Amino acid sequence: MREHLGFLKTSSAVVKVAAWIFLLLGTVGSVGIILGYVPGKTTADGIIILSFIIFFFFLFYIIAKIADLLIKIINEIKKE
Repeated sequence: MREHLGFLKTSSAVVKVAAWIFLLLGTVGSVGIILGYVPGKTTADGIIILSFIIFFFFLFYIIAKIADLLIKIINEIKKE
């Protein structure tokens, strides 16, 4: 498992950054839809898209936190 620590650390950081970027861009886009800047889309579409974006943000963030937890578990096992 020790050989996977670098991959876990890197992938955790990449997934966290991707989650935040996804949330930022998705929020800006869905707020634009809600405010009516996108023709052909209703406010309900913007709210639905915003809810999906928030869900996927938390999904990606939880995956990254699980990788962080695995790193801590592997480090604790290494100490013994």
